[in-house]
Amino acid sequence: MSSFLLVTMAATKSTNQYPRNVLRRIIKAHSGCNISKNADVLIYLDYALFLEQLLKEAGIDAKASGEKQIAARNVKKARDSVLKKFRA
Repeated sequence: MSSFLLVTMAATKSTNQYPRNVLRRIIKAHSGCNISKNADVLIYLDYALFLEQLLKEAGIDAKASGEKQIAARNVKKARDSVLKKFRA
């Protein structure tokens, strides 16, 4: 499991892996539609995979430029390519 997912899971204080009710309210507020029973789980997993891939590609960019840490410029460079992959 990636370190990002572990940090995300540790950050939530509830027994769930993520704040499910909060996510459902956000989705409903932005779309204006009710969502099916497990759609929020799929949306959260897609979000987690997106962030994991973004950090992975930003890390590759940082190593290629000789940096020891991921900077905002590395994330910005990786953002467009990762968004293209997830838009399908």
